Amino acid sequence: MSENEHEAKMAHPRMASGALFFDDHGQVLLLEPTYKDYRDIPGGYVETGESPLQACVREVQEELGIAPAIGRLLAVDWAPSPAEGDKVLYIFDGGTLSTELEQEIRLESLEIRAYAYHSLAAVDDLTIPRLARRIRAAATARSEGRVSYLEHGQEVSPQQPAG
Repeated sequence: MSENEHEAKMAHPRMASGALFFDDHGQVLLLEPTYKDYRDIPGGYVETGESPLQACVREVQEELGIAPAIGRLLAVDWAPSPAEGDKVLYIFDGGTLSTELEQEIRLESLEIRAYAYHSLAAVDDLTIPRLARRIRAAATARSEGRVSYLEHGQEVSPQQPAG
């Protein structure tokens, strides 16, 4: 196989990164974007030369106007889209926002209409199915102290070696 043929077969996924933030009752923060008809978590696409964690920090600052410490990786989701091609999506632990930090939130008004905390049970009614599965899997991984690997928002167990 020539180098050009090999390059043509290599995936060139779009990457996005976001954070899960919680309140004192374990509810998750969801944004109401002006450009979508469903709720989303704070986050966005990773830019050239930027790590997924750096993108998460930048997007949180842009969308919420705050710079909380972003914690560990909770989930990675391979989520190809017929319209947008291959995607790899990262969710990091934003932790529980303090009252002081929450009072500092200044929404990016062109992109974000509002935010609110919602129970994990309500997420299915507020967002698209694959994102709802991703949010629940990341929240479970957080509570269990692990990282979740997902495909299309569904948790995938590691393959056992043959033999």
